[in-house]
Amino acid sequence: LIKLGQFLSARVDVLPVEITNELQGLQDEVPPVDPFVLRQILDTEFESLDNHFYEVEMAPLAAASLGQTVRGWLLNPEGERGAAVVLKVLRPDIESIVRTDLEALRVVAPILMRYGPIRRRADVPALLEEFAETLWEELDYKAEVYNAKRFKTMFLHEPRVYIPKVYEELCTERVLVLENVENLKINEVEEIKALGINVRQVAEQLIEVYLYQIFKAGFFHADPHPGNIFIRPRGEPLSEEDRLAGMERPFQIIFIDFGMVGRLSPEFKNNLAQVLIGIVQSDARTVINAYDRMGFFLPGTDLERIVQAQATIMERIEGRNLRELSNPDPAEMQQIGNEFRDVLFDFPFQVPQDFIYLGRALGILSGIASSLYPDVNPWYQVERFGLEMINAQRPNIELNRESFLQLAERIRPYLGLPAQVQRVVRAAENGRLRVQSTDPIANRRLERIERRLNFLNWSIIGAAGLLSGTLIYLNRQNKEGQNGHLNGSNGHKGEE
Repeated sequence: LIKLGQFLSARVDVLPVEITNELQGLQDEVPPVDPFVLRQILDTEFESLDNHFYEVEMAPLAAASLGQTVRGWLLNPEGERGAAVVLKVLRPDIESIVRTDLEALRVVAPILMRYGPIRRRADVPALLEEFAETLWEELDYKAEVYNAKRFKTMFLHEPRVYIPKVYEELCTERVLVLENVENLKINEVEEIKALGINVRQVAEQLIEVYLYQIFKAGFFHADPHPGNIFIRPRGEPLSEEDRLAGMERPFQIIFIDFGMVGRLSPEFKNNLAQVLIGIVQSDARTVINAYDRMGFFLPGTDLERIVQAQATIMERIEGRNLRELSNPDPAEMQQIGNEFRDVLFDFPFQVPQDFIYLGRALGILSGIASSLYPDVNPWYQVERFGLEMINAQRPNIELNRESFLQLAERIRPYLGLPAQVQRVVRAAENGRLRVQSTDPIANRRLERIERRLNFLNWSIIGAAGLLSGTLIYLNRQNKEGQNGHLNGSNGHKGEE
């Protein structure tokens, strides 16, 4: 049930922020498996541990609700200590425990659906099946082997990224055997600096790698907390003379633990591009239809009313001369993000799980990047990926940097300065904001939808790429834009 709480902690589209904030405090940590029991599991899986391993330490590196990891060394052909590895072992009887808990939840789900406020805001049975699918995937070590191999292939030709080796011939349904790549965690900033590594480059490269995963590969690491990302120095340590001369030590970013991944299908990415195209062309129906195809709206949602609200927003922002999106104020973004979360609970839509994964991953990366280099500016990378995505979707639209910045001008009011947002909201609440309708009840509904749609647009455009950058800005003080940025990645490589 810890996993259920963690799953729901990201569902601000279903639960109020007060509850999700509490659930975010849940830690996936439980007492370790007894060493004697663990040894029995490993002996059973390998028909005696000594057949393949020189040594395995039964003390856990980490113990979570579904499994735990231990350190070991392979047995080399000479019978001596070989390569250092990590063994990831499922807990005993975890499948039956999960199966029992899921059946109990399936009994409760129809009862919850009888409650009107829940029924209007969430498809509980669908959410439960989504959670079950996520949970079984984490228990499927064969799937994790596949994920690791796919990431290895993605980054095969990218020397700045490393995905650890999977010893597939030793992996079973209950045990993974992986190359041990323990190194500096990415949030150990002072230790990284002490090695002569440029932390600004680390932050920029991390952003670049994630944008590649999301917008190029459509396959991304969905759990990028600091324990799953290491920094490994390359080459010889720098001498004092090297440091005084301004030399910097090269490095690799290492990703581990591919049990939780997100997937953005070509269709989903195409719809994200359609959202941007609809905004460029001031076509509200294109925007809303793209939202609908992505699965954001609950069954029975009146899309016509939402199209009307979207059109009204577009008309209001048409021709406004606002500053470019490339230097948004982090505090403003944070305030709008907080207001956005507060209104989600009352809005008739449900965010797809992979989109939740995306938002969660970007939120974690925001904290990591800001701890490394508070002034990092990801706009240049975001701009390039956004341009490529739109041009690939609609080649006949010649979208260059100038027109892309015009698009930023259109999007800026969706983000809004806090004062502007407050004025619009106050006008609606005071009855001064009107959408044409002969039905006063419809008027009130349209006004509510209109306010919320501003925030909905903020979220969805963000995943398309433009606001991936602004999400990374959160908790960051952006004093001035950076002039340099990483070159585009052609391929990549890494894992745990």
